This record gives sequence, C-alpha cells and structure tokens, in this order.
Amino acid sequence: MSDPAAFWQEASAKTLDRLSASREGLSAGEAAARLDRDGANEVAAKQRRHLLLDLLRRLANPLVAILLVAATIAGATGDGASFAIIVLVVILSTGLDMVQEHRAEATADALKRSIALRASVLRDGKPVELPVADIVAGDIVLLAAGDLVPADGIALAVNGAQVNEALLTGEPYPVEKQVDPLPDATTPAEARNALFHGTSLIGGTATMLVVETGARTRFGAIAASLAGTEPPTAFERGIHKLGILIARLTIFLVLFVLLAHLALGRPPLQSFLFAMALAVGLTPELLPMIMTVSLACGAQRMAKARVVVKRLSSIHDLGQMDILCTDKTGTLTEARITLVGHPGIDGDDDERVAELAAVNARFETGLKSPLDEALLLHMTGRPLGDWRKLDERPFDFERRRVSVLAEHDGERIEIVKGAPETLLSLCVQAQDRSGTLVPLDDALRTRLMGLHDDRAAQGLRLLGLAWKPASGQEKIGDSDENGLIFAGYCVFVDPPKESAAGAVARLEAAGIRIKVISGDAAAVVEHLVAALALPVDGLLTGEAIAKLNDPALAARVEAVDLFARVTPDQKVRIVRALKARGRTVGFIGDGINDAPAIRAADIGLSVDGATDVAREAADMILLAPDLNVLADGVAEGRRTYANIMKYIRMGTSSNFGNMLTMALASLVLPFLPLTAVQVLLNNLLYDMSQIGIPFDHADENDLARPRGWDMPGLVRFTAVMGPLSSLFDIATFGLLLWVFHVDVAAFRAAWFIESMATQVLVVFVIRTVRPAWASRPHIALTVTALTGLAAALVVPFLPVANLLGFAAPGGAVLGAIALLVVAYLASAEMLKRFALRSVTSGTSMPDPAK
Repeated sequence: MSDPAAFWQEASAKTLDRLSASREGLSAGEAAARLDRDGANEVAAKQRRHLLLDLLRRLANPLVAILLVAATIAGATGDGASFAIIVLVVILSTGLDMVQEHRAEATADALKRSIALRASVLRDGKPVELPVADIVAGDIVLLAAGDLVPADGIALAVNGAQVNEALLTGEPYPVEKQVDPLPDATTPAEARNALFHGTSLIGGTATMLVVETGARTRFGAIAASLAGTEPPTAFERGIHKLGILIARLTIFLVLFVLLAHLALGRPPLQSFLFAMALAVGLTPELLPMIMTVSLACGAQRMAKARVVVKRLSSIHDLGQMDILCTDKTGTLTEARITLVGHPGIDGDDDERVAELAAVNARFETGLKSPLDEALLLHMTGRPLGDWRKLDERPFDFERRRVSVLAEHDGERIEIVKGAPETLLSLCVQAQDRSGTLVPLDDALRTRLMGLHDDRAAQGLRLLGLAWKPASGQEKIGDSDENGLIFAGYCVFVDPPKESAAGAVARLEAAGIRIKVISGDAAAVVEHLVAALALPVDGLLTGEAIAKLNDPALAARVEAVDLFARVTPDQKVRIVRALKARGRTVGFIGDGINDAPAIRAADIGLSVDGATDVAREAADMILLAPDLNVLADGVAEGRRTYANIMKYIRMGTSSNFGNMLTMALASLVLPFLPLTAVQVLLNNLLYDMSQIGIPFDHADENDLARPRGWDMPGLVRFTAVMGPLSSLFDIATFGLLLWVFHVDVAAFRAAWFIESMATQVLVVFVIRTVRPAWASRPHIALTVTALTGLAAALVVPFLPVANLLGFAAPGGAVLGAIALLVVAYLASAEMLKRFALRSVTSGTSMPDPAK
C-alpha cells in the first residue's frame, strides 16, 4: 500500500492498476475479500480504560499517595477523625476529576456521527446503495451535490464538482476538483484531484476511486491521534513536583526525628508514634479539596463570562498559558464570506456589477456556494424580482464559469460569472460605469489583470462578471459564451473581526504571545494580520515545516508567529515543539483539522459553533468566538492559581515550621511539646481555617503575567517563613519554661494556642505582596480563618481539655503569647517582601516578547 499522504500525486490510470480496480467497479466477491482483509470503513473506536485502572492511575499521584499513607498512619494510631477526613477528601477530589475528565469516548462517537451513512457505489458495473462501512479500496463511488465523501480517493470524472474542505484544511472557499493531478501538489489543500473523508460536495458531481478507508484515511488518522493517551498537563506536572517535594521533606524530617530519639534512648514505640504524627502534620490534607474548590469556583465565574470548563485543572493551565496558537477563521475573522467590493473596469465599485452577479447567483441551480450567498446577501432589500430566468449552463471545471440567460423589462441578456482569467479570454469589449462600451484591447486587458493580481495578493478572492445581449435567444449554446462584454469583478473576503485587534492587544499585554496557524495560503494570512495590525514576526509554510525534523522545528518555532498551508499533523508538531521549549501552549480551533492540536496543547480551546470533534477534544468551550472572552478567562485562571498557591505556601511553610520546632524541641525537652493527638488536632483546625482561600481576591501582580509552578521558589519561601515561625516557637518555649514555669499540660495548651494563632493570622500577611492593611481579604476567608482561630483558643478551656492533655494557661501567659504573636506578624510583614519576591519572580513565565 502506498503512502496515503501522497496518493493524489499519481495518475488515475496508475492508481487503478495499483489497486487492481476498474472504472466499472469491483465485483461483489472481490469487494467482500477486501473487506475481510482491510476491515470495515470505520473510524476505530477508542478502547475504554477500565474504571479501576483509571482510579489506580490517579491514586499513584505522589501527593495522593502521601495522603493515603498519612491516612493509614492516622488509622493505625487511633486518630479516627483524621483518617476519615483524609479518606473523604481523597475520594471527593479524585471522584470529581474522574467525572470531569472521562469524556474521551465521546470524541470517537462524534467523529462517527460526522460522516455519511450510505453511498452510491459501482459493484459489478451497476450503481448500488451501500453502507459506508462496506466501502473498500478500489471501489468506484458516485457523488452528487450534498453528499459527504465517505473515504479518501481521487476523482476519475467531475462535472462542476466543488467541495467544502474547510473542516480539514481551514480554507473557507469551496475547492474546484479536477481529474488530472497537479505535479507540484505536496499538501491536501493543493491536491485538486483528491477527495477526502468527511468533506462535502456542495456543487456538481464526481466519480471517485477509493484509495484509503477507515483508519488509513486522513480522517481516521485524526481519530487515532485523539484516541491516544493524553499527555500530562502543566497543572498535573506541577502537582507531581509538589508531591515529590512534600515526600522528600516528610521522609527527611521523620527519619531525623526517629533516629535521633532512638539514639537518645527514648522509648521506641513512643518515638515511632511521634514521628508518624509529624509525617501526618507535614501533609496538607485539604490540598486536593482546596484545589478542587478553587477550580470549581473559577469554573462558575468563567461560566458567567461565557466559557464552559470541561476539565477543571485547565483553569490553572489557562492562567499559566504564555503561547496561544489560533486559526484565523472565527477568532480573527468573522467566519463568513462577505462581498467587500464590486469594481468596474476603472477600479471603482459599480452597482451594476453587483446586481448582475446576484442575478446569476439567484438563478444558479443546486446548492449555493458561500460566494453566491454573499452576493445575494449584499443585494438584500434591492429589487431582483423583476428578473426572469430563461436558461442556464451550470458550472463545470473545464469552463470554470456559470452562464444564465435572463430577461428584465423585456431585455434579454446572458450573464456569465466565473474565473477572471478564463472570462477575460472570452471578452471582446468592456463596459464602464456610464454604460459606454469600449474595446478590450491589450492595454485594458493588462490593466484589468493587474487589478486582479493586486487584490489577490491581499488575500482576497475574485470572480469575474461579463454579459452580452441575447435578443430572441431561448437557450445557451456552446458558441454563445464568446464575444462577451466584461463588466468588472466581485471581491470577497472573510472579514477581520472588529474586536480581534483589541483582544490580541489584551492578551499580549498579559504576557501571551499569539501565533496564527492556518491552512490558508500565506498571502491570505499575511493580509489578515496586516489588516489587524497584529504584532507578529516571521512566516513558515507547511512545505517548509515538512523539511524540518522535530529539533529543527523546535529551534525555529519560537521566533515565528505565522504558519500557513499547514496540515493537521503539522499543527500538532508546532504545538509539541513549543511545549518542548518549556512553553505552556493553548490552541483554539473549530474544525476537524484542529482537533489533534487541541488535544496536544496544554489547554485545548474550541467554540460553541465548532464541529463535534473539536468541541469534544477541547478542555474549554468559548460560547462566543471572541478572544476577549478568552482574555477574561485568562485573568480568572491566574486568580485561581494565585489562591491555590496561597494555600500551598501557607501549608508548606507553617507545617514545616511547626514540625521542625517539634522535632528539635523533642530532642532537648524532657517531654514531647505536643502529643501525637494534639499534633493532628492542630493540623486539622488549621486546614479547616483555610477553606475560605478559594474565594479570595488576587493581586494585580498575580494577574499581570503567566504564572507557573516553581518548586525552587516554593522551597525558598518555606526556608524563609518556616524558620521564622520556629524562632518564635522557641521564644515561646523559653517564656513558658523559664519565666512562667508552667507544667507540661499548661505548656502544651499555651504552645498550641500560640502555634494556631501564628499559623492562622499570618495568612492575612502573606496572602498579598502589598501591606496587609492595604489589601482587604474576601469575607469568606476572614470568617473561616477567625472561626478556626476561635476554636483553637477555646479547646484548652473546654471540659474535654483534660482528655486531650491540656490545662488552661493563666492570663499572664496568654498576654505574653499575644505579644509574641503580634511580634511574629510584624516580622512576617517585613520578611514577606523578600520571601514572596523570590516566589513571584521565580514563577513568572519567560517574557514572550524576548
């Protein structure tokens, strides 16, 4: 079997011979044998991953694994409350993720729904209606206007065949098909003799030789790419790194404490239980729930901004995105063909040109092309009802024109619309706007072709318009299309979207570089970006990309912002090359051809009017095809990330500081500073006090640039704020032991209160880089934090305090603790600028402008 990507480059006779086929079609027996050999003409269904295997994959995440170990330890040490809470958090967060992300099966189903169910096929020399699944290589398929192409193949015969290939190539204009191959055609968009699975015939008829079926078609290759395992997203890679970091800190501290206690001759069982309690204390039990709630709140806010979130973690990825790859159609343009000019022979618009073209389009039989619809829309409200159709000669590829014989006010004329170069060769005169007829000499012919070439170079599509008197004529004969009078051109474009330039400016200002990736010709793409004044550099075509291996493409891809005439496979290569350069890549598209790249990107985006395949492959769907909606979503993604990082910074630094204090104190104190149960109670109340973080506001600095996971920055932050907490803990120990001479139970109660107060209240300090008093937290955070603090203050004074090992401290002790807490908060306010600066500068993504 030949390479399916190049079957259109050989002559039809050679292809027939290679496939052992004939123009009369296959015999029923031969077709059945080939069906057994090659399989049904169907897109292979994706093997569904077993639910249990999917669950195990998610539980293998380092962070989740740490939580499960912590739950096991809590259960083994008798801490049923911590065991239940940790297990519940893991079940809820994992369950929500599975519900949100289990949708890959719908992608293959959407692909199947997009194709034809039956087709007319020649078998034993006779046309028969067969299910598309029964078509095999070598079959001859008969296509008419309105049919969907059921397989990949080449045209054996055409009669005015026009095919809509927008879903595969991104080209908005219908493509005229021919029989002979183009020797220099290297891409599907250039293969005028090829017909591709999933495209549709919108005009004329065609006889097709099937070359490839099922998964071997270009359509099938796209389906196969969607059925593969999804690569880990930026968010998932960050969570994995965080899990590894917490695991390393936990193992280090636990081993240090356990070995030190055993070396000092402490009881082995007590030492083990204390070390295990430290392990649980270091674990941010509520992190999965905090992340899920933060992302869910972000999804609700984004829904109000007309963005549907299908995968929750994609909200974070959207905030981290620093490269946006977009097709032009629908996002930078209006995704509709519009008549933008109808110049006469002097280059100025002539209304008679538009009127005659609209009459031709109105009376043309068959499905209307987008160009015809644009002509009729332009003439809306203008009288065409007085025209009467007498005859028509439909479009065909050899003639490349449509002729209509019509009558208006008793005057009969023949109106011809078609390819400008063909039409000009049939004209002997031209008509100016005053109605004067002039000879179409060489000078005028050259000037008119220059006008055509100038507009075409701007990415515009032109049709020529000519006419001739037809007094007494009833039919259009072969010789009636000569001696025409050239009237002018109809100029079409998919117009730039008015909001596109402003939206791109917003995204660029937010640190997101725009790259336009299109199946259209280079001239079309360059004209569009020039019209929108987009800040882009460099151009790379699909032909050039095909000559580059992956390392070479990765070396060039960052410096190039325009990609033209690219195939679906090349779109995926571009996305992967950018990811290989360390970029967080978003891709927005709406066609079948965009689906693989949408899937490959860190954040896949589609629009409400997109194909089923594109919508199913996407992580988010924009209900309005407007980049301004995306810009709003980026801000929400960064807010969500900022709130998740608040909890992570708080959890790692506070937990590490407290557990470090306890580990060191346990080596020098004759008793444990807190029992295992008290450690777990401290951790539980602290986590519960932070559940308002997902609702908090974000600093403008957090929204200004893309933010990514930065483990070294998080370690630096923990290294600054954790020891600061330990320093004040040690000061508390000194006061309690050497100034107030409290007993063990009162010591533990007093330090429990001091530890909880510093942990809870410092969130108001480090939640912002601004002075704490200049940034007001969300009311939800204020309520949950103060409620958690109040619970911690009350516990040592409750009747159950004795059971927990607490004794109520005196007023002088509480007063001294209050002063220490205030001093700690003031110190944290001073040091946070350095600590947060190390994080925020570290997590900012590279400047796309550099």
